[in-house]
Amino acid sequence: MALLKSGWLWRQSSILKRWKLNWCDLWIDGSFVFYKTESRRDYETKVNLKATCVNVKSGLECPNVCPPESHPRENLLVVYMRDGNMLILCANSEDEALAWKLTLMEAKRNPVFTYNPYDDTYQTVPINSHNAVYIMPSTGNGGTQHVYVHRGSYDDNFGEQIALGLLAGMAAGAAMRSLLWMPFWFC
Repeated sequence: MALLKSGWLWRQSSILKRWKLNWCDLWIDGSFVFYKTESRRDYETKVNLKATCVNVKSGLECPNVCPPESHPRENLLVVYMRDGNMLILCANSEDEALAWKLTLMEAKRNPVFTYNPYDDTYQTVPINSHNAVYIMPSTGNGGTQHVYVHRGSYDDNFGEQIALGLLAGMAAGAAMRSLLWMPFWFC
């Protein structure tokens, strides 16, 4: 996936209302991912803007929201969700807040297409696709093709893996139990 914008944003927690500094990545498919560090190893939250975002407001449009200490109200961003929740963010400057707002609204609104230079066709990427492949043709004589594959490490179907492991364990246990009683059948 292509990265639209990334950078540091303050995010207010939903329960304790404390401000935490997070590295944020906004992907072209509408995924808004919050990480603990800039290395992008451990993510904290992921929001799909195309499916859940209703509106984005910034600066003085955000009533009843207090910014973190030493930040003016003009740096605020509020993302309104379909379920009534709000994602409250704060940028480091007013210009940065406006840039984030415009990028968030663009990611929310625009469909995602991939271009295949071999067939000269465009294909729509599904909303929850995190295994998309983007092919960038070479820019010169005899250049190489660049293929970018972005696979989200945060969506590995962990629950399905646990369920399959439990099922395999139960099947192995049942087989072992029947094999342990086999010597007594021939006595």
